[in-house]
Amino acid sequence: MCCESKRRFLLLYATQKGQAKAIAEEIWQQAGAHGLEADMHCISEMDKYNLETEKDPVVIVISTTGTGDPPDTARKFVKKIQDKTLPPDHFAHLQYGLLGLGDSEYMFFCNGGRTVDRRLQELGAQHFYDTGLADDCVGLELVVDPWIDGLWLALKEALQLQKEKEGMNNAVNAVSRSLSTAPHVVHELKLSSEVQNLKLEDEGARGSDNLSQKVDDINLVAPARDTEPSLAHSVPPVSQSALNIPALPPEYIEVEFQDTQGENLHLSSLTSEGTTFEVPVTKAVQLTREDAIKTALLLELDIADTAFEYQPGDAFCVICPNNVSEVEKLLHILGLSEKGDDFVCVKVKQGTKKKGASRPQHIPERSTLKFILTWCLEIRAIPKKAFLRALVECTSDAGEKRRLQELCSRQGASDYTRFIRDSNVCLLDLLHAFPSCKPSLSLLIEHLPKLQARSYSVSSSNLYQPGRLCFVFNVVEFPASPSRPISRKGVCTGWLAELVAPLLHPSKNSQDTKGESTSTEKISIFPRPNNAFHLPADPSVPFIMVGPGTGIAPFIGFLQHRQKLREQHTDWEFGETWLFFGCRHQDRDYLFRQLRCFLENGTLTHLKVCFSRDSSTVEVAPPKYVQDVLRLCAKEVARILLKERGYFYICGDKKRMADDVSDAIVDILSMEMEADKLEAMKTLAMLREAKRYLQDVWS
Repeated sequence: MCCESKRRFLLLYATQKGQAKAIAEEIWQQAGAHGLEADMHCISEMDKYNLETEKDPVVIVISTTGTGDPPDTARKFVKKIQDKTLPPDHFAHLQYGLLGLGDSEYMFFCNGGRTVDRRLQELGAQHFYDTGLADDCVGLELVVDPWIDGLWLALKEALQLQKEKEGMNNAVNAVSRSLSTAPHVVHELKLSSEVQNLKLEDEGARGSDNLSQKVDDINLVAPARDTEPSLAHSVPPVSQSALNIPALPPEYIEVEFQDTQGENLHLSSLTSEGTTFEVPVTKAVQLTREDAIKTALLLELDIADTAFEYQPGDAFCVICPNNVSEVEKLLHILGLSEKGDDFVCVKVKQGTKKKGASRPQHIPERSTLKFILTWCLEIRAIPKKAFLRALVECTSDAGEKRRLQELCSRQGASDYTRFIRDSNVCLLDLLHAFPSCKPSLSLLIEHLPKLQARSYSVSSSNLYQPGRLCFVFNVVEFPASPSRPISRKGVCTGWLAELVAPLLHPSKNSQDTKGESTSTEKISIFPRPNNAFHLPADPSVPFIMVGPGTGIAPFIGFLQHRQKLREQHTDWEFGETWLFFGCRHQDRDYLFRQLRCFLENGTLTHLKVCFSRDSSTVEVAPPKYVQDVLRLCAKEVARILLKERGYFYICGDKKRMADDVSDAIVDILSMEMEADKLEAMKTLAMLREAKRYLQDVWS
């Protein structure tokens, strides 16, 4: 026991959607092969660990959510360590390594991890291993895999140093122990790695032989097909490489079919976000013309009989199901088409080797099979490498087996990125490409993540439309590709569009006008308040809104609210309001032509619009994008931000718009301040820090 305790380390994870937990579990699984024992806990389980007295090294895996916040599971922990009364040596005894997860598409990249890392340093904790920051935009595995590889030696060195410190009272024994143990530790690490690699190379070689035979046979018939890799087919050097593949995740779920009848859980049980509201859709309007590139819809919900509250600028979440036909296809492939309505009992498998195994919280203990696949599991999720590794064991064809091994291996990392991650491949696509793969239902429950509710910006004001909530969205389209044989619509936007089709296209016998017929369809929603993206508290403060396309949604709510305030408080002073809007074509996707009404009644003082795809016959072509229009208004923008301490709001696509707008603002500040670009960037950073430059963006 003594030896084991000295080889222990504490492993904490803070997760929002399950990625940090999955990575922590991977570390826990690998630890045993390196002669180490990981004591793993969710960071919220503060009754199961104590950093104040922790002597062993600590490894923390933490994600980021929202606009740079730590995940919900880490909020209490962060609040505790942010206590300003803690002395600067509070964690002087602590050695830790931290892996942060984030997405560089968003402004505050890995801020959850950075916040914890910075505060632990301020309280005297020491790194035993460099902090890793993994980017989901390009692939978490690009940082995660090498970070985990280097972790083991760093942990062993930290544990060895700890052992030496503990033996300081007996210097002779300490020296002798360090001399005899250190080489053994390094040798053990190398040996276990070599044994693992030997096994993998042996398996890979066998798979490679089988695949090579198949490739040779195909070459005789159609050599041209084999010159380019694809989802289901590889080429040298990957096809001829010995492979390093992940360890096989232990099975831990057991599913039993039952003959008894009953009812499925209410949808409100699928979220831990508090109160869920089931509300009717009262109106649907298509804002774009039929020939527009994207289809934008506005939906109105009746919240009058609920306690749902919101402010303009807030977001809310819609609980949505998977596509019915995709669920049916999955049932067919699993050979369970006849059992979709049967009840199943989901429980932990007896004797599982998975530490702390428990039934996933998003899976009911008892429900119908169809309910689980429709409402609980994200069947469109991009499969993680651990899932691919597990699917290898369910595949009978040697060539397909080898290709799945390649896709989850180090050597096949670029193929994984190209053919799975970047191609948005999901489980159904994999099962289509690898027909001999027949996974069990329990495997899907183990590896598919929770079906997440989808977030939308509110596009209305409760002051302007009491008892109503509006939101706007584009119906997302995923075209067919070599890796994805059929086109698809977004999980939630496709479902909503189908749900409100009767409102958009009422029957010829209906007397209602288009988009305004009465609906009996209901959807389940819950609030997602935004702490910062709100109107200025002082109505006399001017503000600028930039919202091309559906990014205009929250600003409709802003303007509706401002109009009502102006009507109710005629003695108040109101600051000027600017709106920059852009779309492709003025006659096809100018979403809210009633913006002119806000302009005419004085609610909106300046409206600037641009149309990127419309041709122009004038000698000087008009600006195409909102960032171009901003540059034309440079003096006014600088005046509002610098002299009048105004606010600047951006909503919309980050990669294609928000970053370009940010660059334009830096140029404007540099020019109007007569300062260099670095100084302008510092000024913009100060505006962000003061919550006067605010973004609600998506990737």
